[in-house]
Amino acid sequence: MTGRWRTSAFVLIGAAVLVVIAGVRVAPERTWAALLLGSLYLLFVALAGALIISIHYLAGAGWWVVLRRVPEAMMAALPAGAVALLLTIVLGGRALYPWAREGTTYLNTPAVFARMAAVLILWIALAYAIRRSSLRQDDDATPAAAAADHRRLVIYSALFTVTFGLSFSIASVDWIMSLEPRWSSTIFAVYVFAGLLVSGIAALTLIVILLRESGPLREVVSESHLHDLGKLLFAFSTFWAYIWVSQYLLIWYGNLPDEIPYYARRTGAGWLGWFLLNPAINWAIPFLTLLARAPKRSPRILGAVCVLILGGHYLDLYLLIAPDTVSRPAIGLLEVLVPVGYASLFALIAQRALARAPLVPRHDPYLDESLHHHL
Repeated sequence: MTGRWRTSAFVLIGAAVLVVIAGVRVAPERTWAALLLGSLYLLFVALAGALIISIHYLAGAGWWVVLRRVPEAMMAALPAGAVALLLTIVLGGRALYPWAREGTTYLNTPAVFARMAAVLILWIALAYAIRRSSLRQDDDATPAAAAADHRRLVIYSALFTVTFGLSFSIASVDWIMSLEPRWSSTIFAVYVFAGLLVSGIAALTLIVILLRESGPLREVVSESHLHDLGKLLFAFSTFWAYIWVSQYLLIWYGNLPDEIPYYARRTGAGWLGWFLLNPAINWAIPFLTLLARAPKRSPRILGAVCVLILGGHYLDLYLLIAPDTVSRPAIGLLEVLVPVGYASLFALIAQRALARAPLVPRHDPYLDESLHHHL
């Protein structure tokens, strides 16, 4: 990022802060809902970076090594996302969550905050361990030392994946599903996870394309790398759609009084258009666009799909949060500047992380395979 872009990012963040301050006074429920949405999206994209790294290490994948610094830069935003979410729930919890006003055996303020602190600390600590070992591998003097760091990274990835699988299920209930504590879904955590993963892959792909087109990764990222990223995007957008349909159909044909109000609200007046737009943006258009081989290898088409999916999953998260906090959808300065402010914050953090290490990792055992990756 040039100095001009960094200045613009700070200006946008400042504008978002001013709008939030005014919004807390004028429309607190709408403002806290926007802040919850923005902080969760920032945290989820950062968390997806750590998860993508862990999955590839556990799979023994070699093709992705030249891209590794990008998900590392994404997960550098984990502390910022954690702080933003913590402040939102601490300061705005009573405006968002019924349990913050009433309290139950499981959902009460001290218990939720204790679980939240434990989950966030575990995620940040393991992400830090992965990043530290990755940077240390750059300085290894011998192949044996590099291999030892690689094994250490596999161990940290396994720990992160197991921890994530258990803790994210708890977190998705505490932070999102408890907005409507009388409603429940047994696959809700899987649904939120699917959105997290596909938006993370879209962010990774978009950053890789930008770095390739602007020069830093032009000589190392080939069309084959883009093709593989496009296949991941194609596959996991379909996985998200499968979970979306599964959850909706199970509740629709079950027709139980405790479950149907959740979807009745989201398909009622004012919300139905957004509800129908959600699967169109997040699955139908990406599926039809990326079905053939050529679009997956085209930076322009693949980048456009990534932008669409990133916006689509912001809408998806909006539909998980807003109908339980506001009566009708609204689009104004608050809904525009809050996500733009968080996106600017993410760009500043990711750019700083990318600048602090070689863009192509050194001494990785699979580096040569990745540099000569062809399909």
